[in-house]
Amino acid sequence: MNVLVFLKCVPDTETRIRIAADGRAIDEAEVKLVISPFDEHAIEEALKLKEAAGAGEVTVLTVGDERCQTVLRGALAMGADKAVLVTLPKGAPVDALATARILAAAARTIPHDLALAGKQGVGNDRSAVPAMVAELVDVPHVAVVTKLEVKDGKLRAEREIEGGQQVVEAELPAIVTCQKGLNQPRYAGIKGVMAAKKKPLDLVTLDKLGLTPAILDEGEQWTKLELPPAREPAKILKGAAADVARELVKLLAEEAKVI
Repeated sequence: MNVLVFLKCVPDTETRIRIAADGRAIDEAEVKLVISPFDEHAIEEALKLKEAAGAGEVTVLTVGDERCQTVLRGALAMGADKAVLVTLPKGAPVDALATARILAAAARTIPHDLALAGKQGVGNDRSAVPAMVAELVDVPHVAVVTKLEVKDGKLRAEREIEGGQQVVEAELPAIVTCQKGLNQPRYAGIKGVMAAKKKPLDLVTLDKLGLTPAILDEGEQWTKLELPPAREPAKILKGAAADVARELVKLLAEEAKVI
């Protein structure tokens, strides 16, 4: 079982986001990139499928600048066999469709029976790229999967829908996006980290995939970014319980206007 995992490098959730001087991008000077949390479930599921089959390879694939090499090494430390990075200049604008086109071109060069990804990439949270890739390479796509079985060239997946669960069956190859609850991602221990240093990490350029840099300028462009306005400081009411209660009711009615 050869499984391809689409991985997104995203800012660590503890990163303090700053706007760049041009007001159109994020200042990435102190941004630490990590594996998008939902993609960790995709990596874990790929490893489980390979282990159940007793043979095959797990390849992780992403698009980004040189910093993504460290993130890919993390996926290799979890147990993936090889990694592929489609290299772009640092700060290059890449919208969802451009990302999908690049991933689709790269996926065609990597033998695989099934492709997995997280249900969404933390950051934009659009859940758009895997579906676009599936359309571009003309394979079935099953989203928000919480249980997955693969057997005899077919998959059976349970996915979340409003008010219940839906069971979907599809022929392979296919693209599946993984939801939390599908599995518990394994921890990359010291042994895995050391082994990851010796595993192949291929750097691929756009021209090698038959693409040109113009693909990065054809989609959506950010014109302005702003941080949310600062919150007003909270009011702390002190005094006797009865006095605090009366003051609270007054504030809820006159300032918050919720009663």
